[in-house]
Amino acid sequence: MELDKMDENDWKYHGEGNKSLVVSHVQHPRVLRLLKYPAEDSENPPQTAEQAYRQIQNIVDFSSNVMSSLLGEKFIHSGEVVKLPLEFVRQLSIKVQHQRPAWRCDKVMDIYSGCALCLPNLTSPALHQPTHTPPLCIEIKPKCGFLPSPKHVSKDIKTKVCRYCMHQHYKVANGKWKRRSFYCPLDLFSGNRQRMHFAIKHLIEEPQNNFKVFKGGQCIYSSKEGSDESPDMNSLLHHLRPYFLHANNRINSHVTSKAVLNDFIQVLVNALLSSGGGDGGVVADRQAEGRSFCEASIFNKERIRHGSRGLPSDSVLFRILQTQMLDTLDIEGLYPLYRQVEQHLQDFPKERTRLQIEGPYNEAFLEKLQKCPAEDDGSVEYAVAKVRALETSVGALFASVSH
Repeated sequence: MELDKMDENDWKYHGEGNKSLVVSHVQHPRVLRLLKYPAEDSENPPQTAEQAYRQIQNIVDFSSNVMSSLLGEKFIHSGEVVKLPLEFVRQLSIKVQHQRPAWRCDKVMDIYSGCALCLPNLTSPALHQPTHTPPLCIEIKPKCGFLPSPKHVSKDIKTKVCRYCMHQHYKVANGKWKRRSFYCPLDLFSGNRQRMHFAIKHLIEEPQNNFKVFKGGQCIYSSKEGSDESPDMNSLLHHLRPYFLHANNRINSHVTSKAVLNDFIQVLVNALLSSGGGDGGVVADRQAEGRSFCEASIFNKERIRHGSRGLPSDSVLFRILQTQMLDTLDIEGLYPLYRQVEQHLQDFPKERTRLQIEGPYNEAFLEKLQKCPAEDDGSVEYAVAKVRALETSVGALFASVSH
């Protein structure tokens, strides 16, 4: 990018989360991720430009030095920090404001620091060779793929029903979503093709904000929070049909919608189980631990024709699951440790640097994370390591799988 020639008209609103807003370039496969802060701080930014730069650089360092080692370099894009012209940022903020969801407008885009994270736009990948059909990008937020150990939870239900399925009832009750999703993460992470097919089918039927389909960079299938309307499955199948006309040796254009959907799901299952180029070994199934089935899943265990072999050890789902499982304590076991760290830093504020609370996220940080003792020795170092393990686990929890 030529930073001195930035034009807000070359960028469009792409989406946003709780802490950042993303815009994408209209021609090049690039996105900018900009910080947000509460609207009441719009006149007085909560941090300096230098602090904003450090915050974004920490994101890059954490991604490249920690998440990259845990998930694998081939699955991570860390991006780079860029310093943008302030006038460009201000005009961009004005341009995208009317496109933002109303419920997100309690926060505003950072227009004072000029700092942003530049990343490749995976919804519009640059292809080495032109194709007759635009590339498809499938975004999946798989959620937590295991049940917590009974050692650290007080409610027996938490060892039987996964967090996602419990939250579904809560989110429908408070009106965030109109319908419950029957997707269960434990089915997706099972490594069993039948269960994975079942999970993805229900993820497509009720995607909420966990499943999106992009075609040539444009979102063609997703859900809107609080909407009474179901996503248009027929429209999705219409878009997908040209990609599957010749699947399974078909030579005519008459393909049923059911066949297109099944072929599409099969492609996703194959991609999620594919080896990333390593040994491709298969891990033991977690069924022996009693943590591989969620009682809220409507998948009938009796339907399994072949036993689950587990996930290939070089697949993206296995990497995500292993990183999620760094959180061995669940929130009930972790909260007392969090309070211990909080109190320690209040008593000894200079310890923030030694304990690497705000980084740097380097090899030493990763080593502390991986070499944390299994049992609590009462030290603040143990407490800090477990709190950071949860943060890393949450990063994997919300990791998007794009193909």
